[in-house]
Amino acid sequence: MILGIDHLVLAVDDPDATVARLETDFGLISAGGGRHETLGTFNRLIWLGDTYLELIGVFDRNVAERSWLGEPVLAALAMGGGLATWAIAVDDLDAMLKWLPPDRQLVGPLDGERRRPDGRVVRWRLAHPTVIGPTVPFLIEHDTTGAEWSQHERAGRAADEHPIGGRVRLATLELRTDAVPAAAGRLRSLLATSVEPDGRGAVRVLLGNHAIRFTAARAEGDPAAIVELVSDVPIKRRAARVGDCEIRIAGAGR
Repeated sequence: MILGIDHLVLAVDDPDATVARLETDFGLISAGGGRHETLGTFNRLIWLGDTYLELIGVFDRNVAERSWLGEPVLAALAMGGGLATWAIAVDDLDAMLKWLPPDRQLVGPLDGERRRPDGRVVRWRLAHPTVIGPTVPFLIEHDTTGAEWSQHERAGRAADEHPIGGRVRLATLELRTDAVPAAAGRLRSLLATSVEPDGRGAVRVLLGNHAIRFTAARAEGDPAAIVELVSDVPIKRRAARVGDCEIRIAGAGR
């Protein structure tokens, strides 16, 4: 079963500096992160309940160039940073893969892990298309017996408040592309889900409590991706850029 968007992978040159800027200027605090030893990447996380923003960098370019995740991260960094790819959370990856037709061309299931600074290991399983990128996600199932995904830790995250005020959740991921029908069609094919019109030249896919919106590319300099966040208390609307991705946040009732 599809649970919703799991996380957004935002490629940056310096994850530590980026999360510090987002905390100071934007009011979102980072908690956690670590190294993907077999991928050549490392990250810092901004939790939004069970969804999170992953600010990811490269610590070993040679390893990253040969890894499934390092390749789109390096491609995003070459363009100035921003959204490299994103993940869809499922509760039973084996069942999902068995249900999907063979022509979906997913690689997996693959085991993954990340070692945290405190020594605990976060584990997951995933499956990804042969080519992934900003408009092409992958599937992930977390190990609920390991770090970060126990019932106790998830309950703690559900109550966490950010300095901006209140709890913050992901609402919508908007992806701007020159090929809206093709991008939406790939997602529909991957998930066997429905796509619905959402204004002129735009379509929308609902995933759990989240919405994916594909819109036509606009003027040069406009963000290629827009992340819409919502706080559960009234706050002034604000925005911040991470490469070619714009993060926007609004308060309850705005």
